[in-house]
Amino acid sequence: MNKIAARSILVFLGLFASVAVIGAQAHPEMLVTPAWLADHLQDKNLILLHVGEKGEYEKGHIPGAQPIGLSGDVALPFQEGQLSLELLPVDQLKANFEKFGISDDSRIVVYFGNDWASPSTRIIWTLTYMGLGDRTSLLEGGMIAWKAAGLPVTTEVKAPSPGHLTPRVHPEVLVDAAWVSSHLHQPSVALIDVRTPKSYTGESEVRMPRAGHIPGAQNIPIEAMFDAHDNLIDKSAITELFRAAGVKPGSQVVSYCYVGQRATLIWFLARMLGYNASLYDGSWDEWSKRTDLPVETSNSTKQ
Repeated sequence: MNKIAARSILVFLGLFASVAVIGAQAHPEMLVTPAWLADHLQDKNLILLHVGEKGEYEKGHIPGAQPIGLSGDVALPFQEGQLSLELLPVDQLKANFEKFGISDDSRIVVYFGNDWASPSTRIIWTLTYMGLGDRTSLLEGGMIAWKAAGLPVTTEVKAPSPGHLTPRVHPEVLVDAAWVSSHLHQPSVALIDVRTPKSYTGESEVRMPRAGHIPGAQNIPIEAMFDAHDNLIDKSAITELFRAAGVKPGSQVVSYCYVGQRATLIWFLARMLGYNASLYDGSWDEWSKRTDLPVETSNSTKQ
């Protein structure tokens, strides 16, 4: 699914606050609680980004928050014949982030209005790419948790002062088709397909030239990360899903999906657990169009 219910993230912090290092270094600080944000809401260097529908933002948001989207803000606007949701050039990202007031010393918190978890992790992935990952967190539970805690909401919109950002690009969080193609079946790389099982097996595909998956990829649809009540499954269950997909201590986790959105949720979880994690931004949108690249279906038939 492209949107995950907000309550599904409510248990993130409890699961990962005391996580043991599995890969290189776990990052529980990638989540903050509503209580933490409330205590820091007046910090001068705080940048608060709201991810959700425009109308939802206008009806009420956390004081000081600014609305941010994907197309145009962090990704190329859709154009016929181009890949969807491709990362903007660094100079455009710099200019866009500075419009939000982001500077080198900013402390950034991203939150989703209702059910925009994977778009929010896509924003965080982009900020990490630009060198701001160590100062960026996701608000645990998003807007629903904020309201449930009885914390203030406003309709007031304040234009931020322009920021001054020095990009410090982290290219390691991004891989392209050439990289994936040259690392197929390497034991040190765990390639994770985050699409639905039917898309992965090739049984069903919508608006893509070819059906199936990248050879050697294992399927962890993000739906598998949540229980019947849309709560995130516990840390041990997530770790087991990763392990079953070939993720081992020291693995580089490379995730892909349809267009590079929902795969960022797996990237986010993998990074929190301490794995070296990257996103194949072109995802199936690119791979299925490239007839020079191999495709496998569930019965391992190459196309």
